[in-house]
Amino acid sequence: MEDNTIIQLYFDRDERAISCTDEKYGALCTRIAKNIVQSREDAEECVSDTWHTAWCSMPPTWPESLRAFLSRITRNLAISRVRQETAQKRGGTQLLCELSDCVPDTYTPERQAELREITDCLSCWLESLPPDDRALFVRRYYFGDDLKTLGICCGQTERQLAQRMLRLRRKLKKTLEQEGIAI
Repeated sequence: MEDNTIIQLYFDRDERAISCTDEKYGALCTRIAKNIVQSREDAEECVSDTWHTAWCSMPPTWPESLRAFLSRITRNLAISRVRQETAQKRGGTQLLCELSDCVPDTYTPERQAELREITDCLSCWLESLPPDDRALFVRRYYFGDDLKTLGICCGQTERQLAQRMLRLRRKLKKTLEQEGIAI
């Protein structure tokens, strides 16, 4: 079923919207959530919460890309779940920690403008990367794919890929610093 048709089902408050969404995007959203929360049960809960959030968001929102809309909701819910579970331990997942030296996790009202600058700078930086590096970076840090899976896809060992990702993070950090964004 086409995305616009599914979105229209949400706007019509037709419950088939959920089953159509699950059929088309359930595997993607489950993979995103599982890569972040590391638990099948928690991932299923995140996906269920994603369908609920989508139901509550449409209307009024008509997403330009249903795939991106659902991916973002799932990712945000999964990250929130990890943060909530690790708040008492003051820990976090390796994936979230890897980017902490490039993009710190401090959100204050004063930083709102700077976060927009970081977003714009990150977008430009990603566009400047070769397509292979861009895909790897997005798959690792947005979709949460592990190094073993990525290594198989690109024909590199985990160690080689870890070094490649380290070089990409260093390039990102240098670019942010050159733009005057404090790290």
